[in-house]
Amino acid sequence: MALERYHKKRNFEVTPEPKGEVRRRANKLAYVIQKHAASRLHYDFRLEWNGVLLSWAVPKGPSLDPSVKRLAMPVEDHPLEYGGFEGVIPEGEYGGGTVMVWDRGTWEPELDVEEGLRKGDLKFTLHGEKLKGSWVLVKTKLGWLLIKHRDEFASKEDVTVEHPPIAATISAELPTQPKMPPCALIILRPMSWNSGK
Repeated sequence: MALERYHKKRNFEVTPEPKGEVRRRANKLAYVIQKHAASRLHYDFRLEWNGVLLSWAVPKGPSLDPSVKRLAMPVEDHPLEYGGFEGVIPEGEYGGGTVMVWDRGTWEPELDVEEGLRKGDLKFTLHGEKLKGSWVLVKTKLGWLLIKHRDEFASKEDVTVEHPPIAATISAELPTQPKMPPCALIILRPMSWNSGK
């Protein structure tokens, strides 16, 4: 049931996205951000929980500055396999555009996850290649806000500009997707990621 919305939105005979299924694992909880050049460029923020990837679309991407609150719109849960997905979703399909892994790693809840989701105050620690330290997702009337807590990893640096996507890499923490052939990657790299954002 957790992936019903995900499956309904996609035609897996057309899209290269993984169909996937709910899979509970004993591993550390996976975390991934994918840079997604769909109709509007955004960053998909995903946290593994209860066998799926809880997912939020962050239009401007994450900020290391604790004074900056970034809108994070909740979207349907994704299968764990999606955390390793990189490729091009065909035009006309849901989410059509290029998807690349921007950051990946693991995460740890700082408080009870179910209570945090219910109350709209989810605190967690990220152990990513780009994002680290304490963060919070806070629910508001307009959506959720992704906010960096003040710690040694906070910074005024614009992490979305200083750190490009991790091109053609697959997270070892997640079920893997087949890597894209080199010729496909050569086609992807010239694409502009700065489409009005």
